[in-house]
Amino acid sequence: MPIPVLETCRKRKRRPKFFNFQTFLEPGCPISPTGPFRDNVRVFLEECAEQEDYTVEGMPIWCSLLVLEGEKAVVPLYTIEENVRKSTKPFCDHCRCTGWGKNLVSKRRYHIIIPVDGQWNQQLDDGVFDLQSHLLHGLIHCNGFGHLLCINGKEGGSKYLHGREIMDLWDRICSNLRARKITVEDLSKKRSMDLRLLYGVAYGHPWFGRWGYRFCRGSFGVSELIYCRAIEILCSLELENIIQDFNDTDRCEEMKQMIQYYRRLSKTQLITLKDLLRFILDVKSCPCTQKNQTTVPSSSSAVPKVSIIAVSRRKPLEKEKSSKYRRFSSVVGHDSRWPVKRLEYAAEVVVNALKGKKLDKCSEGWMTRQDVRDAARMHIGDTGLLDYVLKSMNNVTVGIHVVRRAMNPKTRILEYCVDELGDGVKPLPPVPEPKVILEPGRDVYTDLSYLYMNALLNYPGSELVRLAAQALLDSKHFVKEWPLRDEKELVLRFICQAIANFDDLDSEMNWKSAPGEIIILPSDATMVDLMQAAESGLRDTYCILEEFVVTEIDKLEHLEDRDFLFGAVESGAELFVWGNGMDLHSQLRYEGGPENWKVVCECGARDDDGERMVACDVCEVWQHTRCNGIDDSDAVPPLFVCLGCCNALGSSKSKPHSEFEGSGDLLMIPAAECGMESFPQGMVLRCH
Repeated sequence: MPIPVLETCRKRKRRPKFFNFQTFLEPGCPISPTGPFRDNVRVFLEECAEQEDYTVEGMPIWCSLLVLEGEKAVVPLYTIEENVRKSTKPFCDHCRCTGWGKNLVSKRRYHIIIPVDGQWNQQLDDGVFDLQSHLLHGLIHCNGFGHLLCINGKEGGSKYLHGREIMDLWDRICSNLRARKITVEDLSKKRSMDLRLLYGVAYGHPWFGRWGYRFCRGSFGVSELIYCRAIEILCSLELENIIQDFNDTDRCEEMKQMIQYYRRLSKTQLITLKDLLRFILDVKSCPCTQKNQTTVPSSSSAVPKVSIIAVSRRKPLEKEKSSKYRRFSSVVGHDSRWPVKRLEYAAEVVVNALKGKKLDKCSEGWMTRQDVRDAARMHIGDTGLLDYVLKSMNNVTVGIHVVRRAMNPKTRILEYCVDELGDGVKPLPPVPEPKVILEPGRDVYTDLSYLYMNALLNYPGSELVRLAAQALLDSKHFVKEWPLRDEKELVLRFICQAIANFDDLDSEMNWKSAPGEIIILPSDATMVDLMQAAESGLRDTYCILEEFVVTEIDKLEHLEDRDFLFGAVESGAELFVWGNGMDLHSQLRYEGGPENWKVVCECGARDDDGERMVACDVCEVWQHTRCNGIDDSDAVPPLFVCLGCCNALGSSKSKPHSEFEGSGDLLMIPAAECGMESFPQGMVLRCH
């Protein structure tokens, strides 16, 4: 429920400030701060927000009330200030996965949140940072570097706000408060289509590219050069060549029909796949164009009729004796991004967990959904896969077992149990899928899905197209940067990077890898003003610099304290500031945390990119599980040896690898060969 304006006024002790959602934080509306982000956010909270009378996990909360004029409702925009020293999670995983792991730990983080519609008139609860249902959740460190963590518009369940409206607001917040760099991990989907691939081919950039977000970092060794080359390959696929390449497949007529339909509909010539996808996406967003499309006949032969049987719900937690059940393999897989074999394996893992519970004589055999999920995660790391499988498990058979699901009437929590199929219990035979007749123009998203699956993911006979599509799917991290502005007023701006004096240079700190801090001074500032402002700004921003004392500035040693900076150093210059008082022994140094992981993967990755990894138990180097043949649905081996160590160990032993026990791509190497005789299983799993 949205908060009506009058109700909002009654709930506030004093008359609150209201702002227009569509114009909030446009230039000069209501503020135009010119300082660095650490100062601007304080001005924002003072002028545009009201502090709440409660906290979340001890953190203060401010609320800005934004009026939706068309809906006559108020949207709460919350800002939560997180003190890193008091936080249970002082390090930033988002910085680590986007290549900012060597940024110094900022003292404060600001969470900007719009809750889901139904919670607009409720207080925020502990754990609010972990929810993915927010309409907006952004995090900005006090040094101006931040991350867009979550955005959900009408496409994601909101009744009042479109995703583009929320993105416009977020972009205005970042621009007005002078954020420096903001990243986003693009995992958005539409009907099982990854939009970073679909929009990448249609527009040359992701959906977030409309607001200036560009390639930041790829996973699995994908560089910006590879990303740009992949887009070029897919965008340049000519439609005539696509029709020819599909000639030897059973999809030839369908593909030709699809291309010809939209060519007739378009007023301009469609030559490449990029032209076709962009035109269809434009048709999707233009209602007047959709009205002009060919009307589909309403005869019974045009659309296959599907009978829907209503099944009455059984009583909660009451064992029913049904004689027929659906096979799990016939229920799943048709609209899933996972192959059927992977889904069946996950179902078997769930059944084994439930069987273990059933053997417990002290229990009735029922397990909560969370308990089943936790037990299955011991063997499967892909939580999305587990959630999909559990959602599909209701009176289905897996092998000789039937899985039941019910809601506990007391706790209102879903629970599962498993039974063996009895003599009189027979599973239903698989229901054949009705053959869908392809009718271009009937549903734009169906047409897009067809082209997505066939022209991008399953292009016939071209390994190059497959690799290019995979490169775009492996490019999830995008970034927008706001450079230093040239203001109308005459001021001096510098980027000051702190460096320890010579006595401290033997530490492991990589001083020049982190970004400097923005310092703004009036045009008549002197050398001593710069040293004081740099010292104050660095102390206010970073944990290890709270007692930092500036002693000199590189390349400005010739200036006296009272010498003017104007004319002596160019505005916008990067300056290295030397000083004492750094807390070099603090754990709060790098945003990536104190651990010094070494990543060397055969895909080319040399740093943590957020993908699933496994460490070699011999050399302790981390590599991607995918690059080592370990599927996401498979558990990480309890003992793992990388290919390099396998080759080194194999060459140093008289026993050749061919004599080891093995099957297919899996080698089972005795642990004694690796000097790990104490390992109880006695074997090392290695995937070639």
